[in-house]
Amino acid sequence: MADLENLKREIKEMMVSELMLPMSVEEIGDEEVIFSPDGLGLDSVDALQLAVAVEKQFGLKITDAAMAREVMQTVNTVADAIAAKEVEKVSQAQPNVV
Repeated sequence: MADLENLKREIKEMMVSELMLPMSVEEIGDEEVIFSPDGLGLDSVDALQLAVAVEKQFGLKITDAAMAREVMQTVNTVADAIAAKEVEKVSQAQPNVV
């Protein structure tokens, strides 16, 4: 699934540039916990910046804390949420054929 892999790379690139992370894209694992001392160790300010960047770049609006906890766990969960939003957008744009 090359498109999902490209999306994950875009997310990592966005994280490194927008959050000014002191690491390379290659150092961020797809399953690495974003907000954990054992993972990337990001804080609440980073969470806000990440939510704004995700909305700006990918059009996925993080509407509340529960959604943020669900979506912003790992690069994989962010990518899955963006991909699901894209599928939903495409299905809404196509008329139902009966």
